Amino acid sequence: MRLGPSISSVAALIGDPARANMLSALMNGAALTASELALEAGVTRPTASSHLSKLSEAELVSIEKQGRHRYYRIADEHVAAMLESLSGLADRMGLARTRPGPKEPALRRARVCYDHLAGDVGVAIYDDLVRRGCLAVDAEGLTLTEAGRRFFGDLHVPVPNPAPRGRPLCRPCLDWSVRRNHLAGVAGAALLQRLLDLGWIKRRRDSRVIEITPDGGAGLRRTFGLSHELFRDEGQRS
Repeated sequence: MRLGPSISSVAALIGDPARANMLSALMNGAALTASELALEAGVTRPTASSHLSKLSEAELVSIEKQGRHRYYRIADEHVAAMLESLSGLADRMGLARTRPGPKEPALRRARVCYDHLAGDVGVAIYDDLVRRGCLAVDAEGLTLTEAGRRFFGDLHVPVPNPAPRGRPLCRPCLDWSVRRNHLAGVAGAALLQRLLDLGWIKRRRDSRVIEITPDGGAGLRRTFGLSHELFRDEGQRS
């Protein structure tokens, strides 16, 4: 008998198309009801409830109760990171759930990955933070340096000191569309929220897509030295 974690059990849970679609829908960080997830999965409400029960038992999703309603979320950032990595593998293999359309370039440019910023813009910000010495990359992982704390402080991004228990302050997350890292962890989540508060970015309704506002394009270029190419209209990009 082989010992160790059962990869096949987790793979079987995620591999079901309906459950995969539900988990993908939850990757925008929102809490959704079983009825909403049934629509995402293209199944009936009772079938969705059965799928969600299995995902909950496996601790892949968590449940929040508000009155008579039950809302479902991705359980934690470890589950989110696994799903992002699987999305990268599927993209590399040329596997897609639907034919690419207008939303595909927008998702690749900027999107929510659980609770932090991903896509071309997220990766470019990560690269700039490393270049500035705000993030230190070594064999132990990723560290927010003192220069990084000052930089985040100047931008009014709240970063706890010391790091909270149970979740890393900074963590590299392999971006499925770029196949390079963007910033996750507590600092990544705080940075996304600060950019939303500044009005530099906004979430597209019922989507993972992040839209860059006119002021945001200027602010992101000024703050992180991002290329003008990132902010051209999608129809103008090759």
